[in-house]
Amino acid sequence: MPRLTEEEELKRQAEMWELENGIHAAGHQLIAGVDEAGRGPLAGPVYAAAVILPEGARLDGINDSKKLSPKKREELFEKITEIAVSYAVFAVDEKEIDEINILNATHKAMNQAVNSLNVKPDYVIIDGNSINGMSLPHETVVKGDAKSISIAAASILAKVARDRYITEMAEKYPEYGFEKHKGYGTKAHTDAILKHGVCPIHRRTFLKKLLGEKL
Repeated sequence: MPRLTEEEELKRQAEMWELENGIHAAGHQLIAGVDEAGRGPLAGPVYAAAVILPEGARLDGINDSKKLSPKKREELFEKITEIAVSYAVFAVDEKEIDEINILNATHKAMNQAVNSLNVKPDYVIIDGNSINGMSLPHETVVKGDAKSISIAAASILAKVARDRYITEMAEKYPEYGFEKHKGYGTKAHTDAILKHGVCPIHRRTFLKKLLGEKL
């Protein structure tokens, strides 16, 4: 994204706070934003993060994590974790994804991230169109990572945490090139699977179409 002027950045920050401001106006004080990273890859856990930001906090350049460079995500990760009232990241690994399916695994990661916060929110806003098992007052927001500063912050924490883990796994399983594709189903990744077979962090239920009886 091109660098914004100060005036443009202030406008952007105000827009990103609109959802939270409306919830604050309805009487809620501690709002947690929740998002996930890694629903689609062929390997590794799905991660979710929950973040409670101080009301009115400014995070220059914040956006949906997928629209940010790795460097910018890392910068914002440090800033978010520094200023957050509370934050938590939770992962559900590939074995459990295979057992309970990716949707249930994602919902579990989101719920556990919220439950792991050391400050209990009184309202939760979640990226997406559904959530099961959330006991606190909440709402889901389609494309929330582009509309809510709290959800955008959560998306960055989840994405950075997952990318760091997958980069570590790239050293353990160098033949798959995880550091490049982060486990997504690129041609280089699927070619490596066809050549070397699956490794312990692959999601076997995601590979049935590719490998068939070879799995």
